[in-house]
Amino acid sequence: MRTELRTDYFARSRPRRDNVAMTSRTVYSTGKGRICPGCGWPETNCQCSSRQASEAIPSRIVAKLRMEKKGRGGKVVTVIDGLPRNDAFLKELAQELKRTCGTGGTVVDGGIELHGDLRDRVRDALAQKGFTVKG
Repeated sequence: MRTELRTDYFARSRPRRDNVAMTSRTVYSTGKGRICPGCGWPETNCQCSSRQASEAIPSRIVAKLRMEKKGRGGKVVTVIDGLPRNDAFLKELAQELKRTCGTGGTVVDGGIELHGDLRDRVRDALAQKGFTVKG
């Protein structure tokens, strides 16, 4: 008899809800005009493909190199920043640098991250392409 009471006590009293339905709606918003109607993100951080910046590539490109390891479990990453925000240009440059350095990497927010401390190799590769390199 006691097991029957425990089973009834721990049984769910309401049906289980699907988490997907709960995360798809806006819970709080300070203004209706500040949310992008296309993607639901704030207008300042719109994720729509039509709003992605694609700058023209300038004749003189100044690339800034730095090494980071914060927030990566001690792993070192070479970051190339200050590049034009043109998706096709960044993707092509990242592929070329990854091939040249023999390592992995990705395009992130207008910059390129390469796995490892490759500042010397990247500096040489960018200088051959005619970029001005700082750092």
